[in-house]
Amino acid sequence: MPESSSPSSVARASDLRAVEARLIAGAVASDDGDAIVTELCEGLVAAGLPLWRLSLSVPTIDPLFRGASLAWRRGEGLALFPAAHGPEGEASYARSPIAWLHENERESVRWRLDGAVSVPDLPLLGELRRAGGTDYLLHLVGFAPGSAIEGAGISFSTDRAGGFTPEDLEALSALVPAIALATSKLSLAHTLREVAGTYLGPATATRVLAGEIRRGQSAVVPAAILLADLRGFTALADRDDPLKVVGWLDEHFDALGEPVRRHGGEILKFLGDGFLAVFSAADPEEHACPACAGALAAAQEALARNGELNAARRRRGLPTLEADLVLHFGPLVYGNVGTDRRLDFTMIGRAVNEASRIERLCDALDRHLLISDAFAGRCAATLTEVGAFALRGVERAQRIWALPQEVRPDSIRASAPSEQPAR
Repeated sequence: MPESSSPSSVARASDLRAVEARLIAGAVASDDGDAIVTELCEGLVAAGLPLWRLSLSVPTIDPLFRGASLAWRRGEGLALFPAAHGPEGEASYARSPIAWLHENERESVRWRLDGAVSVPDLPLLGELRRAGGTDYLLHLVGFAPGSAIEGAGISFSTDRAGGFTPEDLEALSALVPAIALATSKLSLAHTLREVAGTYLGPATATRVLAGEIRRGQSAVVPAAILLADLRGFTALADRDDPLKVVGWLDEHFDALGEPVRRHGGEILKFLGDGFLAVFSAADPEEHACPACAGALAAAQEALARNGELNAARRRRGLPTLEADLVLHFGPLVYGNVGTDRRLDFTMIGRAVNEASRIERLCDALDRHLLISDAFAGRCAATLTEVGAFALRGVERAQRIWALPQEVRPDSIRASAPSEQPAR
């Protein structure tokens, strides 16, 4: 007759089942990957497994990173290791245990790190050996097809003399499906938020993910508007290599867009060679408006950064693009617009159209930053009036302002017929 299990092995099996149950329950109830992984690892150690390090590695859908590894180490806690796109990230992946498994068409591998057997010359294995690791176990699991999140690598390491026992290996392998399920859920939740934020902006993504996805779900909100446009882009696009032009355009968007984020705004949409950014205002009647202060600071910094980019371009003999910015304030309709199955969560309204009309004055007045009267009335900064102008589609002439250091009346040129200075 087979021998019955010892009380200690029965207890450990019960503890591991409890750890597995808590892992699944935690992943169902929360997207806090750090807390879930920490509880998992501490639970495995408490259950008697000689776990020294655990790592979860997944590909990502992210404009900056091709993948990421979340690693827990006993006594040190969690650390995140992102892998960037590009040659450096590709080279790092090529020398990883996961790449080794893919190349050798295997789903799992165990390598003793204490010199018992030879192991591949991979940087991670050498690092773990030098830190005291004695055994390394790696499993690859695949996720449902249809996205770049193809699967995950789940690794376990110990620093115990002699490495993992057969019972340890069996227990860890039995936990892999539950860990994979939790990793899949956490990865997809993270990807959903990141992709939505990348394409919609973080504030808009939050509203969409909260369920505001029906056409007609909109609200009127007061906001400061920053409209940016690049002068001469069309001519540049006509004469230079299209791929190079797009690369240059992205550099300008970095220069102009980063200050928007830093000062509390959000780029709502890109408009060819420009963009529309908004700074939501809590109180539309507040004269020292924080939203307007943030928008003005962002505009000034954006122009400075764009100037630095152009200077660097000139030194390299590359073409430059000047930026024109408009600051305006007004009520906007914020919500879903489009067809029943293809929507855009955006802001529309008269204020957006007025900002576009004012932007056309930048070239005529040879100004890179123009400020509407509505914005000026809510801005604590010292401004100087440039003039009053009739804007197409707007009944009354609009007073336009600028920062004092930018006002150069002698450089005003003839305005376009639809936007003549008021008389």
